[in-house]
Amino acid sequence: MQQSTTARIRSGHEGDLEELTRIYNHYVVETPITFDIDPITVDQRRDWLHAHPQQGPHRLLVAEEEGKVVGYASSSAFRPKLAYLTSVETSVYLAPEYGGRGLGTRLYAALFEVLATEDVHRAYAAVTVPNEASFKLHDRFGFKPAGVHREVGRKFGRYWDVAWFEKEMR
Repeated sequence: MQQSTTARIRSGHEGDLEELTRIYNHYVVETPITFDIDPITVDQRRDWLHAHPQQGPHRLLVAEEEGKVVGYASSSAFRPKLAYLTSVETSVYLAPEYGGRGLGTRLYAALFEVLATEDVHRAYAAVTVPNEASFKLHDRFGFKPAGVHREVGRKFGRYWDVAWFEKEMR
């Protein structure tokens, strides 16, 4: 694996919104990795961005290379009810040309370093099957299988399974 040595990882902000939306829309249009069906606009993505402040358990970290956002990792609310507050759902998205360089690993490492300072008890990840790279990434960070929802989403004319993983944070 070629290492991405020049990417800088930092908190995401409003100025990143266009590139974050572009990266995400690649996965909307080209893959079953997200179950969004239609591309989203920058304005539609704004509420998501604002749900990830620079402090607290819901974070957004971006990887920036030569002034361009090339990937991000986030921890988001797992479920909306208050009792779930100490659980987060994590994800990583890279610009397609930046995959296979270790950048997803670097983003996740930075995210979990930040989350270690927060009141987070468990992290969860949902992975559309198949996705061997994501399975390996989550295994590398100590996630354990927590179940599979069979044929839970329909996209591109077929049904997809979603594997759930969990990681103890404390």
